Amino acid sequence: MAGYYSVIFTSQRTTLDPEGYEETAQRMTTLAAQQPGFLGMDNARNDDGFGITVSYWTDLESIRCWREQAEHLTAQHTGREKWYEWFQLRVCRVEREWSFQQTADGPKQG
Repeated sequence: MAGYYSVIFTSQRTTLDPEGYEETAQRMTTLAAQQPGFLGMDNARNDDGFGITVSYWTDLESIRCWREQAEHLTAQHTGREKWYEWFQLRVCRVEREWSFQQTADGPKQG
């Protein structure tokens, strides 16, 4: 599948309120998955608090609606106030994709 959009959110966490952050992050993942146009999400964070979350969307309008969703707006505000030292957000159009997976029958490319 190609011709969709990704939002790349790169961030550095503070040490403040790790439980509140985790709870909110889980809620945002659940909520994003319920939004029209949502295709999926990948994320990773290291022990030093540096993280990357990439979400995938059918179109720019879906991304705009997610950005303006009420609970997400509250989480954004709290993130700026206490959970992030910094963050950077990029919106990209995915033109091509391919994959590789090792299977019991040998490598599989998609």
